[in-house]
Amino acid sequence: MALTDTSPLRDPHKLPEHEATYRRLRDMAMFGELEPGQKVTIQGITAVLGAGMTPVREAIRRLTAEGGLILHENRRVSVPRLTASQADELAFARLALEPRLAELALPRLTGVDIARLQALDDEIDEAIEISDVRGYLAGNYRFHFALYDLAEAPILTSLTQSLWLRFAPSLRVVMTCDGEIGPDRHKDAVAAMRAGDAQALAQAIEADIRQGIDRVRADLHG
Repeated sequence: MALTDTSPLRDPHKLPEHEATYRRLRDMAMFGELEPGQKVTIQGITAVLGAGMTPVREAIRRLTAEGGLILHENRRVSVPRLTASQADELAFARLALEPRLAELALPRLTGVDIARLQALDDEIDEAIEISDVRGYLAGNYRFHFALYDLAEAPILTSLTQSLWLRFAPSLRVVMTCDGEIGPDRHKDAVAAMRAGDAQALAQAIEADIRQGIDRVRADLHG
């Protein structure tokens, strides 16, 4: 499969080149053109990103350390294939961390924050409407981490980001193969935010996570 350019989740022009390159390559692994098991050359990645070799190598080094990429001896890289046991580990960790982050975020939510999360969910609905898998997954990432960042729990948020990096490629494959996107539980989550109900918010986030986990598990065990 040939690589094509992908849009980063955040504006790369506002970041140093090494950080912008890392985020764009991370996004490619999670939502874009790199499928689990697909090997691509470092030169190919450099050409797609339009970045220098040094920031690309640094991005690969970081993503390899985080478990998002595998560097092979032939100077190619690939996204790891998720095993059933790894999916179980990721499920356990995500279900432990993410509802807690949502609970921590709730007291810090302002009306502006909730409106922004509602707008993100509206964008996700548009992606579902046109069967845009990448748009859905990227929007889903934005929604969750716009919420989690408000928790002001950087260690938990960093751990959660690493879990998404390992999990998202497999969810994308499942959605692309079966052509089914959504539904999600974001509307339940937003309603809980408006009500100021931390328990309901945590439950909505947990239910939302379980939907994706169950799809990946069914695919791996099938």
